Amino acid sequence: MRYLATLAAIALPLAPALAEEAAPPAIEPRPAALIADGVPDVPAELPAATRPYMENRGAGFAGWHPVDKSMLISTRFGNTSQIHRVAVPMGARKQMTFEAEPVAGATWAPRTGDIMLVQKDIGGNEFYQIYAMKDGRLELLTDGKSRNSLNAWSKDGELVAYTSTRRNGRDNDIYIMNPRDPASARLVAEVAGGGWFVAGFSPDKSWALVGKYTSVQKSDLFRLDIASGKLTPIGDHRKQVSLGGASIAPDGTIWATSDEGSDFQRLGTIDPASGKFTPRGPAEKWDVSSFDIAEDGSFLTYVVNEAGMSKLRLFDPNSGTVRTVDTLPAGIIGGVAIAPWGEIGVTFTSARSAADAYSIDPRTLAVTRWTESETGGLDVTKNVEPELVKVKSFDGLKVSGFLYRPDPAKFPGKRPLIMSVHGGPEGQSRPGFMGRNNYLLNELGIALFYPNVRGSTGYGKRFVSLDNGPFKREDSVKDMGAFLDRLAKDDTLDAARFGLTGGSYGGYMCYAAAIHYADKLRANLCVVAISNFVTFLENTQDYRRDLRRVEYGDERVPDQRAKLIEISPLTRVAEIKKPLFVVTGANDPRVPASEADQIVAAVRQNGGSAWHLVGTNEGHGFAKKENADYQFWASLLFWKQYLLN
Repeated sequence: MRYLATLAAIALPLAPALAEEAAPPAIEPRPAALIADGVPDVPAELPAATRPYMENRGAGFAGWHPVDKSMLISTRFGNTSQIHRVAVPMGARKQMTFEAEPVAGATWAPRTGDIMLVQKDIGGNEFYQIYAMKDGRLELLTDGKSRNSLNAWSKDGELVAYTSTRRNGRDNDIYIMNPRDPASARLVAEVAGGGWFVAGFSPDKSWALVGKYTSVQKSDLFRLDIASGKLTPIGDHRKQVSLGGASIAPDGTIWATSDEGSDFQRLGTIDPASGKFTPRGPAEKWDVSSFDIAEDGSFLTYVVNEAGMSKLRLFDPNSGTVRTVDTLPAGIIGGVAIAPWGEIGVTFTSARSAADAYSIDPRTLAVTRWTESETGGLDVTKNVEPELVKVKSFDGLKVSGFLYRPDPAKFPGKRPLIMSVHGGPEGQSRPGFMGRNNYLLNELGIALFYPNVRGSTGYGKRFVSLDNGPFKREDSVKDMGAFLDRLAKDDTLDAARFGLTGGSYGGYMCYAAAIHYADKLRANLCVVAISNFVTFLENTQDYRRDLRRVEYGDERVPDQRAKLIEISPLTRVAEIKKPLFVVTGANDPRVPASEADQIVAAVRQNGGSAWHLVGTNEGHGFAKKENADYQFWASLLFWKQYLLN
């Protein structure tokens, strides 16, 4: 039982005329790993009121077993997400990993399925280690110290490629091993930078397709000779081309998604000698966000991101025929993988459906549901579906976002609103399941708005580039202002009760909005947020520093450093006058906890109000349920005090 019993009031026998003292309200115990600095205690009545909304879960498709045809999923029944196995559609979920930390990246060896590999970090530090599942326990395969990432299996299931910062803590070198013998691990190629990955092995295992991610606008492919470790560029790397994904077909053909010659990612093939990209299939008007190739090469399946909604298509490379899966409702599709026997596994979610695992028959396109995740007993079909809001920003650029309105029958009159800005900045707000945030809509009557400012993905390579570097950064901040102005004119919204939240880069936007739009906002809740671009770049982990310099600017260059300081929220912290709630992961490798510490101290020094919640066992966001729950309850206190009053 998590709730503290209400203390009985004790009557004072020596003062019978005095009324019996009222008992203090029961308080929800705070998880031991959380530090609540300036955050009020959470009354026990709040968890009780929100309980159904806190008990939803999702199930993400993770892969197929190549022999027994079972499905791997990731879901949570305790405090963290773990790997489960489902033998048949809607069958029992058999838990396979039982760790204190979340477990991800589960994958069986192709062909044999004799070994399963997973990834796990400690306390959200993202220094992932690779493990093999043996006799119900995880056996460590990597060094336990560096940052490692599972990449690709050889098609026969003998070898696995991974990247590791083991050599110097910064560069993602390429390793190969037979995971059945950890001693077989060998460094194949030393590289420079943190954006390297292995996309796949050639059918004969003599070479591998390697990618180097430089930015959302540029990535390059190489041919890696497995024996010598020699990396040979594929194509002209002087070109600025973005590759969303790449893979090798059974016949050795290189398939990829690329924006070469287009504003959007298209599916096509790449000539290994010249690097020429040839689009295949219909000319999609939106990004092809992911794809997979059947084991026999007879078809490919790919997902198109149409303004945030997903479409799943099957493409026959021989005939050029394309078929669309129309039996899934409007929503988001992810985790696409084709089984050796042709069945397509996906994760699907929507505003009215928690994430669950499904499969599609490639012959009939029939959809089969494999899991049905619990939603706290709530009827999710009653959840609000969003409407698309489009505005013109200060320079005429069209930007859009998703608005969720409370039920006007239950909540008449003008309603308060919270704007929630995504991170990245190369991210995208999409209309998936809202989880606990449905409490804000359904029980408190708060409207929610999710903008896609310039720099968001999903709208073409020109759009994603419009916030690059320090000199364009605040253009995206101005987009928030355009949305606030548009929403203030909505007859159903109360412009006097607007708040704003965001995480990571969205956290920077949260601080920036508190400064630039202080007259339009009542309060700001900023999560794992950048407060000073220079200190952020200097203190983010080595392996990702250069990748972030490409996006934000280089603090080593004098004019860029000056601009980065100028636009940093910490520089203008004296202008933050409204209440602030800051949430921090102490082990965050991306946005160090010092970014929060310095702005909280500065706001308080100026006489401002700043709540600060720190997860000592968390990283870039709270991944453990008990911490995430408490964060949500604390945020409700914040919004009730400063937005709803």
